[in-house]
Amino acid sequence: MLYDFFLSLRRRQKRMIFLTTDLALMVVSFFLSRAIIVGHFNRTGFETDALVYLGVILPVGIVLTLHFGLHRVKLNSYQLRGVSQTAAIALGMAGAGMVLTAFGGGRVDTGTLVVFAMTFLILSSTTRVLARTILEAIYRRGQSRKRVLIYGAGQTGQQLAAALLTDHEVEPVGFIDDNVTLQSLKISGLHVFSPALIEDVVRKKGVERVVLAMPSAASTVKARIAQQMRAHGCEVHALPSFADLIQKDSDMLAKATVDMNELLGRNKLDEKLPGVTDSYRGHRILVTGAGGSIGSEICRQLLSCKPACILLLDHSELSLYNIERELRELCDDVEIHAILGSVGEATLIRHALNTHKIDVVLHTAAYKHVPIVEANIVEGMRNNVLGTKVIAEEARAAGVTRFTLVSSDKAVRPVSAMGSSKRLAELIVQDLATRSKDTRFSMVRFGNVLGSSGSVIPLFQEQIRRGGPVTLTHGDVTRYFMTVPEAVNLVLLAGTFSRGGDVFVLDMGDPVPIRKLARQVIENSGHSVRDKRNPDGDIEIRITGLRPGEKLHEELLIGSDMLTTPHPKILRAQEDHLSEIEMANVLSNLRKVIEARDDIGIQTLLERWIEGTENEATGTLAPAT
Repeated sequence: MLYDFFLSLRRRQKRMIFLTTDLALMVVSFFLSRAIIVGHFNRTGFETDALVYLGVILPVGIVLTLHFGLHRVKLNSYQLRGVSQTAAIALGMAGAGMVLTAFGGGRVDTGTLVVFAMTFLILSSTTRVLARTILEAIYRRGQSRKRVLIYGAGQTGQQLAAALLTDHEVEPVGFIDDNVTLQSLKISGLHVFSPALIEDVVRKKGVERVVLAMPSAASTVKARIAQQMRAHGCEVHALPSFADLIQKDSDMLAKATVDMNELLGRNKLDEKLPGVTDSYRGHRILVTGAGGSIGSEICRQLLSCKPACILLLDHSELSLYNIERELRELCDDVEIHAILGSVGEATLIRHALNTHKIDVVLHTAAYKHVPIVEANIVEGMRNNVLGTKVIAEEARAAGVTRFTLVSSDKAVRPVSAMGSSKRLAELIVQDLATRSKDTRFSMVRFGNVLGSSGSVIPLFQEQIRRGGPVTLTHGDVTRYFMTVPEAVNLVLLAGTFSRGGDVFVLDMGDPVPIRKLARQVIENSGHSVRDKRNPDGDIEIRITGLRPGEKLHEELLIGSDMLTTPHPKILRAQEDHLSEIEMANVLSNLRKVIEARDDIGIQTLLERWIEGTENEATGTLAPAT
């Protein structure tokens, strides 16, 4: 088979074939040009003149071919640039012939040499294009190629079509574009159709995949088009501009469904926070809950700070394995150790801190899902409160320089067991800070983290994939949100501002209505909301009622007194805390009710000592400010 024979040739053999073919075409073109001028090949003395001219023209042609590397150009890459190089070779040979005529006494006229150049250009270019067409046809025979429709006939679409025309597995069959000036035209040999003809085009041309080549269009527009194309049975991908692929390292066939900053209604905060590299370079750091959403991101950001050691602690074997493997792949010059266990195991924590000479602790380990902790209040208090007590005391005893607790806005006037446990953890850290000489304790309090495990957006997206409904606990619920990188940057930065016992809060802008968030996720997924105003919509938003321990509106501050920090977006809260005797009394009683697994006793204790929890006993919510 011709194609198999050509594939079996070595690269050097292919180059020799191209070079020999061009050499033969130079000779043929020279004699053919004479026949075109005078009407026949033979003329007395022409044979002698031909040998003289070919003796000059052929070496020039070979030298120029080698110079341009035309014999090394692959057939599927021979396009406009290859044609222009062939034209330059033809002109060079014709010019050499004209010099011979003018100064060497040759008798071939200028007209013949001009026709020779044009003939060689046509024959050489046509030979390559024809060879490419034949070989591609032979290769594609019997192969199933995926038929692709390109949505968008602009620059990005045209570049994509040019790239796919030489692909052996994909066949572009046309463009779709709403620009009426482009419709009915042909671009790169492909018809441009109106969006109104999509259904007919997909059916008649057997389209299997649609590529959205419209990078400047709004995400909602692209999502709507994608949904429409999927309804016709097509696989849909979105393509950014080729400039973005280079400049922003975009993923060609992946586009985020939701713009987090658009949902938050503000600019990215992580761009406004200063770097923390110098504060962690060379330090030996323990991260608890290292396999969680916040803990794992802390570890990733710490790698760029070049610490001496990162000690990973988590009670989930799988999570610990995943983050350790990831960190080792990302960086091989930072000492990394993984410890499987709970923060409540004092001997384990003591051994880890002393063995690895830890000087910074970032404590993120906690049970955080409100309904789960509400239903398992004993274990929630054991882990979140007593676990924090153990690791904070062991950190102080080991002489750790900085200890940072990751807290939550649910700790402010809590109405849930989870929020109460986080507030008690804060009180423990505040109490130890008053009695610590060497360790600077601090807490970082922020709202919900978009993209973390159990956050609302993945839940909404899963509900949308199932066809809805999207569920809200209350139509008026609002929450503070931030992205995982923002939250982690705050944690790392706040630790460097600590003077002891600080509660740091980030200026997060206005709280986000969850109903608005749900509507935006639905629309960005290419669907419409089904409600009274739009009964024919795709996805319903259904209200299910507030869950136990859930507030309508979260808060970030217990009091109103705020102090500034070296960064304007980070504030230091001025809040009261329990005395040493009161704290000891709380912990003593808490241990007793935990060991007795007394849920009611725990609730009674929380109502006595934690501001806001008394409202839960009457079934009402703490007032939001």
